[in-house]
Amino acid sequence: MNARAWAELLRLPALFTVPGDALAGAAAVSARPGRRTLQAIGSSLCLYEAGMALNDWADRQEDAVERPHRPIPSGRVQPAAALMAACAFTAAGLVLASRAGRPALAVATPLAATVWAYDLKLKHTPAGPVAMAAARGLDLLLGAAATRPAPGATRRALPSAALLSAHTLALTTVSRRETTGGAALPPLAALVTTGALGFLLSRELPAGRGAAVTPGLPGIGAAAPRPSRASRLRLPFPLGSALTAAYTAVAARPYFHATLNPSPALTQRAVGGGIRATIPLQAALSARAGAPVTALLTAALAPLAAKFAKKVSVT
Repeated sequence: MNARAWAELLRLPALFTVPGDALAGAAAVSARPGRRTLQAIGSSLCLYEAGMALNDWADRQEDAVERPHRPIPSGRVQPAAALMAACAFTAAGLVLASRAGRPALAVATPLAATVWAYDLKLKHTPAGPVAMAAARGLDLLLGAAATRPAPGATRRALPSAALLSAHTLALTTVSRRETTGGAALPPLAALVTTGALGFLLSRELPAGRGAAVTPGLPGIGAAAPRPSRASRLRLPFPLGSALTAAYTAVAARPYFHATLNPSPALTQRAVGGGIRATIPLQAALSARAGAPVTALLTAALAPLAAKFAKKVSVT
């Protein structure tokens, strides 16, 4: 087996953008990451890899013309092997989600369905970016559902999921012009979206958001006359501001350049910047939810992603 070819097929450096989804979901429901969170991360990683393998299997004919160096058209990975890998990763992801509890499986199932629908049918339709955005949002909700499986708790992660989905929607819309370029509107819209997300991330959450969902503590279905320590740390300063600034800077600059000159090269750089910005965005979401340690752990994934990206091609 050609290990390097499989590393390219599965976009291994991009895996570092995945754990932050579940961690941000756990932070959104004010729960400390634990065993179930790790199982949710494992499920997310498997489903993400299923999407990568299935993507190249579905695009093998297109890649033979536009990206002949990719593992399948170059003959380094057989199409049947890529499809089998996608099936195996999907099954493993659902099994791990079931180990994290029924609420987690209830989120992982539509997530897996969205991944397959995107790769096989929706990618080249107007619904493609929406499906990709939905997948990222569901991935964050998976972490929330696994970490705090209490009824109704996952709803509290919806605002964070919406912000992450908005970023993904803008990024995916830009990526559709990755090989052709020629359109300034998608990177301009992504630039505006980045600014709006930066503004929303800088706003303090309402008092009482994110407290534990247990009787006698602030949260769903309970009175909250006294703010908890978690709610007092709702916007860690300057950590939250620094992570928000990092997200905005990493994403905005290449979007701006692609807006001025939407060439294929600058459009590809804009896509790369949007992907790299995912990690500081996840970290900023955790910091905003009052989980500075989780935010720092997530942010620490960024240099690792950059290091491994230099060793394995992901294009």
